[in-house]
Amino acid sequence: MSTIPRFLPPEIDLETKAILKKTASAHRYLAELKGISASIPNQAILINTLSLQEAKDSSAIENIITTDDDLYREELFPEYAVNASAKEVKNYVSALKAGFDLVRKNSLLTSNFIIDIHSKLENHRSGFRVLAGTELKNEQTGETVYIPPQNPQDIIELMSNLELFINDDHVYDADILVKMAIIHFQFESIHPFYDGNGRTGRIINVLYLVLKQLLDIPVLYLSRYIVRHKSDYYRLLQKVRDEETWEEWILFILEAVESTSRQTISIIQSIRASLLEYKHRIRSKHKFYSQDLINNLFYHPYTKIDFLMRDLNIGRITATKYLDALTEDGLLQKEKIGRSNFYINTALYGILTRSE
Repeated sequence: MSTIPRFLPPEIDLETKAILKKTASAHRYLAELKGISASIPNQAILINTLSLQEAKDSSAIENIITTDDDLYREELFPEYAVNASAKEVKNYVSALKAGFDLVRKNSLLTSNFIIDIHSKLENHRSGFRVLAGTELKNEQTGETVYIPPQNPQDIIELMSNLELFINDDHVYDADILVKMAIIHFQFESIHPFYDGNGRTGRIINVLYLVLKQLLDIPVLYLSRYIVRHKSDYYRLLQKVRDEETWEEWILFILEAVESTSRQTISIIQSIRASLLEYKHRIRSKHKFYSQDLINNLFYHPYTKIDFLMRDLNIGRITATKYLDALTEDGLLQKEKIGRSNFYINTALYGILTRSE
């Protein structure tokens, strides 16, 4: 059974014909995604809406299950939340956004930043593991398949090595996407935290692409692909540990990047089309049209009167009037929870929850 992972970089040539071909294809769609993301004037809309979906899918890999409806209601009315998983998913969104701010401001992704991200995710700051005993088991059989580093000093040294690999491109002259696959394998193999390693590792993926300027904002989320290929994901991770079969693992990640980029391009195109449709319909019929109103309706799949009051700087009666008018137009769907009303952007909800 494999134990402590080796220090990076890996002592193997990863520029195989298959990897080079797949890398070029993945880069093509990733570049297209970067370009189309910039076509949305307010990119905060994409960061918020797509990060909610990523948080739900990434958490599902760890068997933290919530519905879209529970997740969106939690964003509006945490006091009414009945699904504890929705709170954990919300923490994931907070961790992702905190990490994005750190990378954008500092142009680095350090071990301390990773600890900061993890603390947001888990809602406490325990730092790296200091006690032995963590083992990774097969979900079906319960058999121990991998024992990550047990010595706290090993964890610190391996994470320092990983930090250097992430931030200093002179350490290993390889394609960024190939390096991302290596980084993800290494982080998951170090398994530096008591809990939340998988989710933290998937946040690191997209932040690394932002750090290396392959994306401007964190919109490439691989978790839906991993959910759908979960057995292959864990099998290939373990196969690298046991047999150092790097090519299969890297090709898996490159396919995830390409597939997810194509899917996200389609989602953003649909969001942009719906945003323009709402904009034209509201502007042609209502004097209360404003860009702030459009931003509000597409920043939240579900919105409420208080959000509109805050974003448009208007009173409750006026906000209620606006939202009810848009409901009559068929642009929103009015629902009730407790004594409070909320409003669903039906077009955006349909885009985010459709099956691909």
